[in-house]
Amino acid sequence: MAKPDESLSTPQIRVRDSPASPSPPPVPPPPAPPRSGSARTRRTRLARITSVLVTLFAVALAGLGSWWMWTVYMGTAWTRDGTVLAYIITKTPEVSGLIVSLPVKADQFVHKGDVLMVIEPTDFSIAVSNAEAVVAKAKANVLNAQAEAERRLHLTDLSVSAEQQQIYVASAQEAQAEYDQDLSLLAQARVNLARTKLYSPVNGYITNLKVQVGDYATAGQRVLSVVDTDSFWVNGYFLETQLDDIHVNDPAKIRLLGHRTPLRGHVVGISRGIEVPNAQSDAAGLATVNPVFTWIRLAQRVPVRIEFDDIPPGLTLAVGLTATVEIERSAQEGPPVMQAPTRPAATAPLSGNDSPAQH
Repeated sequence: MAKPDESLSTPQIRVRDSPASPSPPPVPPPPAPPRSGSARTRRTRLARITSVLVTLFAVALAGLGSWWMWTVYMGTAWTRDGTVLAYIITKTPEVSGLIVSLPVKADQFVHKGDVLMVIEPTDFSIAVSNAEAVVAKAKANVLNAQAEAERRLHLTDLSVSAEQQQIYVASAQEAQAEYDQDLSLLAQARVNLARTKLYSPVNGYITNLKVQVGDYATAGQRVLSVVDTDSFWVNGYFLETQLDDIHVNDPAKIRLLGHRTPLRGHVVGISRGIEVPNAQSDAAGLATVNPVFTWIRLAQRVPVRIEFDDIPPGLTLAVGLTATVEIERSAQEGPPVMQAPTRPAATAPLSGNDSPAQH
């Protein structure tokens, strides 16, 4: 094998050592950057603690709110089941006839004593005239019969017998009775004539007017109704579990549906009875008992009557409006509603009319 040519190999350069120079002072290393992982961990931990605290605060706030609402709901007698009511007077004619005048309109306000309707009075006026004529005739008969009886009574037994005297006296008494009867018929005729006009007995509004001039009014059948505006009240239907907190004269707050301003009122009465289905009797007089008995017992609702203390002008009240009623505790509360009155013990046996009534 031939040896490589040394003249073609890379020449080697030798560097000559320079004289030693002094070394620069050592530079301190830069400070190490903070560890990003530990900072992120602290922020995460702080965020978790904050979220836990916010959640606990929200839960505590919700719990306090729920407790307050439950306390108000259970400790305050209130109901949304309230209804505005009023007395409604139904006008029914006592005589029959054609309606010749109707000076009122539907939903018109009328005052006490205003004329509401007039029935044809001609027949009744004629009846009064006839009755007056009959009374005049009966009065003349009475005067004549009394005069004849007095003349017979002053005669001696030679001129008239005692029997004839009794007959004339009885005739005078009979004429007097007929006169009294005719006077009663005249009074009835005048009453019927007065009944041809119907008057409003209260201040209120005409409601549900269906008759018109020319209609025939029949005695005993309703022709119109008047809502007494001086008798508005509210019936609040409270649970039986709330009756212990309700007393007569307790102040009440009334909120009508659709009206923002609350009204003031007071309790005037609590109903002492509601319908009981099991207390009904069948055709044979036996109690009708529902065979189905549910485990969940719902509290009954009892009407509580509340009168308005003041009705602001311009407020439109109507029978059937919905109301929310809240009973406020009065300064002097009366005895509980459900407490039955106690009877004193009898010290002696009762007899005769002293025995208690049987209910």
